[in-house]
Amino acid sequence: MATTMTAPGRVAVRMKVNGVEYAADVEPRLLLVSFLRDNLGLTGTHIGCDTSQCGACVIHLDGEPVKSCTLLTAQANGAELTTIEGVAKNGEYDAMQMGFWEMHGLQCGYCTPGMIMTANAFLDRNPDPTEAEIRHALEGNLCRCTGYQNIVKAVQYAAKQRSGGAMEPGPGTDLDFEHKDVIEHAPEDLQDWGDQLAGQEER
Repeated sequence: MATTMTAPGRVAVRMKVNGVEYAADVEPRLLLVSFLRDNLGLTGTHIGCDTSQCGACVIHLDGEPVKSCTLLTAQANGAELTTIEGVAKNGEYDAMQMGFWEMHGLQCGYCTPGMIMTANAFLDRNPDPTEAEIRHALEGNLCRCTGYQNIVKAVQYAAKQRSGGAMEPGPGTDLDFEHKDVIEHAPEDLQDWGDQLAGQEER
């Protein structure tokens, strides 16, 4: 779909984000990450480095992982986008989100949305990866907290869940509430984790 100028200094764009159609007139130089956060209120996609180095802003564009801090909104015209807010379905976390929960794959959680988006796209291409392949796939996503080991375990967990297998949860995850209710009923010290996994924590 070609972009068209609607007014001096503005570009008309249309796109589907998390299954919802949006149309807007935007500045030609508006970054996609800013459009998602400021125009659509989807703040689960984080701004980290603004230089395509950290991966905090990764989303899916037509099924492919992209760093939204280096794309113009106009470049996404006519595309179908998925952000972290669109990963869970009907209140249920997907396998990757549950992997990060069960395997303690997050601490501060700032990198988590981008990690999940990158890892999900990776498993779509490679459903049965080795540990080395997982680490290579995540090289463009930086984490300053976890040391990556539990993130790798989270991806391994998701791969097993996707294939119908099972993986033992990490220590300390025997929770007395249903996964789908994690945000509403989690103990206070776990509340932030649920928000971060679903992209509901505003940062």
